[in-house]
Amino acid sequence: MSSAHCFNKAVNQAREDLAARRKRLKSQHDKGSPGIQVCAGLADMLDGIILDLYQAALDSVTSSDAEREILEHNIALVPHGGYGRQDVAPYSDVDLMLLCTSASQPGVTKLARALSQNIYDVGLTLGFSTRTNKEAISLALQDPKIFTSLIESRFLHGSVQLFTNFFSRFKTRSRRKWKSVLQLVAQARRDERATVGAAVHVLKPNVKRSPGSLRDLQYVRWLGFLVHGEQEPQELYRRNILSKADYKIIRSGRDYLLQLRNEMHFHAGKAQDVLNPNEQMRLATLNGFEDQDDRLAVEQFMQHYFNCTSQVRYTAKHFYASSKPRGWRTRLAFPGFVRILHGKFRLGPSNIGAVPKHLDQIKTNLEDVLQLMELASHYNRRIDHATWTAIRNTMISSKEIELSQPVAAQFMALLSKPVRLGDQLRRLHRMRVLEKCIPAFHHARCLLQFNEYHKYTVDEHSLQAVEFATAFAQETSTLGKTYSGLTNKGLMHLTLLLHDLGKGFPGDHSEVGETIARETAKRLGLSKHDTEVLAWLVLKHLRMAHTAFRHDLQDENVIVRFAAEVGSVEKLNMLFIMTCADLAAVGPNVLNQWKQDLITELFQKTKQQLSGKSTGKYAQDWITLQSEKLLAQLSSTLDTSKESVTVSGANKSTEPNKSYQACQNYIDMLPPAMLVNKQLSATAEYLQAVMQIEDDQIKTWARFHPQQNVVEYAIAAKADSLAGCFHRITGVLSSQQNSILSVEIIELPNGHVLDRFFVTDLASNQEPPVHRLDDIQEKINRSIQEQKASKPSFPTVWSGTSETTAAELNPLPTKVNLDNVTAEKYTIVTVFAYDRIGLLYKITKALYDLKCEIHLAKIGTYIDQVVDVFYVTDRENNKIDSKERLDNIRETLLAKIERTNK
Repeated sequence: MSSAHCFNKAVNQAREDLAARRKRLKSQHDKGSPGIQVCAGLADMLDGIILDLYQAALDSVTSSDAEREILEHNIALVPHGGYGRQDVAPYSDVDLMLLCTSASQPGVTKLARALSQNIYDVGLTLGFSTRTNKEAISLALQDPKIFTSLIESRFLHGSVQLFTNFFSRFKTRSRRKWKSVLQLVAQARRDERATVGAAVHVLKPNVKRSPGSLRDLQYVRWLGFLVHGEQEPQELYRRNILSKADYKIIRSGRDYLLQLRNEMHFHAGKAQDVLNPNEQMRLATLNGFEDQDDRLAVEQFMQHYFNCTSQVRYTAKHFYASSKPRGWRTRLAFPGFVRILHGKFRLGPSNIGAVPKHLDQIKTNLEDVLQLMELASHYNRRIDHATWTAIRNTMISSKEIELSQPVAAQFMALLSKPVRLGDQLRRLHRMRVLEKCIPAFHHARCLLQFNEYHKYTVDEHSLQAVEFATAFAQETSTLGKTYSGLTNKGLMHLTLLLHDLGKGFPGDHSEVGETIARETAKRLGLSKHDTEVLAWLVLKHLRMAHTAFRHDLQDENVIVRFAAEVGSVEKLNMLFIMTCADLAAVGPNVLNQWKQDLITELFQKTKQQLSGKSTGKYAQDWITLQSEKLLAQLSSTLDTSKESVTVSGANKSTEPNKSYQACQNYIDMLPPAMLVNKQLSATAEYLQAVMQIEDDQIKTWARFHPQQNVVEYAIAAKADSLAGCFHRITGVLSSQQNSILSVEIIELPNGHVLDRFFVTDLASNQEPPVHRLDDIQEKINRSIQEQKASKPSFPTVWSGTSETTAAELNPLPTKVNLDNVTAEKYTIVTVFAYDRIGLLYKITKALYDLKCEIHLAKIGTYIDQVVDVFYVTDRENNKIDSKERLDNIRETLLAKIERTNK
């Protein structure tokens, strides 16, 4: 039986009409009709369908013409939201309100139920409500989502008087409470932006909700309604509330984004608002972009998209700034409240701006503009909107801006002031002035490298790196103190602006960046010393992260080689800050506490080397002190006195205590990290258990470290019991939704081994419950005790979209590097690949099958790419020297990973 037979005649007809009219509108869209025309056609289509369904519902709940007339006199059908605005997309929700004089009016409830059921049965996604005037207005003034949707209300059917009365009262009440409602609407928009990415230049923008998207165009309408009583941009322009330039941006942005969204909906055959990589590639081809030598077609398309959304975003932002109620501070202009600086700038309690008679001169003079920005940073003031708007409009329209020596000096002075620096640089970038000071910024504008390592475009990433660096000043950590102690912050901030500008050109981006750094230094008149520091930092900006995340920081040779490469404490301090800021700007939570601690550890050890202090004696004295503390803790359960006394008759003799010596032997094998004060009690517990473990016994622990938000799983056993179990343990942890950060394999006397796995628990945002930790420990025990390992079952992660992932597009190749130089005793295997469920298990299982023993593992994940590092030997604990065997390891791992990607 056809599903159509389950519905009434009106619903069946509406389903046929919906399919046929969507098909006609898609054809109209494919022929190039403007987005707003197609959207208006969709709204008209919905109007007709809903009116037919309404009539059918009305017939089903009324029995006479008189009853029908009374009911219709007391109700009104009110489309709102996108449907009310008539820019609805092909598969958007349909927002409809049944306005009534009273919910108790006979027939209203039955009509609402019948109408909503009919609409659902047609297959439309419905947002439906039944409200009286009072209820609708009261709810709207409390809930910004309801309020902004009802702004777009229009009359469809029923009582015109009822609708007119509602909207008139709604507008009056809104204007009366505009200040409080404005705050609610602005906060709701900020919250929405935060959920989809607070920047315009994100990897997968949402054409409806992201900054600069359709939502910001709607935001202008809502602000206009609240503040000026008019939501239509054309009317706001006619009343000189919107400038001509801003009105053109709004119109062109609307046309472009509506057409783009229509295409995405029609192609998907459902609501699709996220520009995922697969869509970006398809749309690039559809819009006629072609690959060029220095840029892919998809990058060109996204650059065009970001140019549009950037303009929309900042137009909306400026409109909000001009719409906000002005506080008493901004209105003060009395002597004593305003200071005149340099004869042309006015410094108020919260703002700084141009003296009106000097505005025309300032807005055309880049040196004055930079000086104004420097003063705004120095005094921690906002630039007032009138001054900023005049400067913005003039600078954007200026074709040539000379970078004179005074302008260059003023730019460097601005860079040296951390307060509001990120905001000031963004302003310069929007005005196209930043690329006049640093020409390479023109190439980086809206440049989205098509790999999923970075979440943002090159220019956005660079600006965010500066913002993260300046924010370090608020921290009390080593990182915060190092940033605060910098004497040349301007050079540090310039380095962050430049560090990735070599991307998008042929060749290694760090090497290209070094050339750009030298050209920029010459252009800005930097000294020879500063030029060399700048160029070195840009060239080596990845070195510290690579060393911290891929090498054993307990190996003194690693520290010595890194210190020799850095060469000075000045460069080390800057590289430390640069590394952390660079990682933080990659994407949310990329710089977690675990990674920051590793970078800080490398920084501190290298600084000791570079400062000229001998670390050998200091380190040994500290280890001796901490070992004594540990022995003292062990004394409660073990006899750890240095000497034992034997009494034979009248004679006494002393000899070394074997228990003390045994403990000392175990302690000598521990890494220094296990001897720090906060770790001593756990270390003592481990040693007490390890020293008593016999053959075939296994002991496990699970500890949560709140400061780093990681869980430590420790396993103690005889080496024979854990042989060949590394991949099984990683399989258990990964299959239980844990992201493995690092692994320590500590070989102890008497054949004992202590393995420590540090993981992020993806199933919990805080400390995992005890029952979960116990369950995972039990699974680890079972995996070790099984004679024949079974392949773990990895959870399937459902995605609400059908997008192709970066690994499936695979623009970057998988790599396996083998290093026999860095570590004296080990071969270092480094794997670069796109992350996949179970990838780590497959890599470690392959190494086991290749008869490799893993002695140390460092696991790094960045968005969806991994860099896994393993220190390995053969089964006889020898470094792997055979070229044939090394080639076999590389080829086998590549084959395993490629099969994982399929």
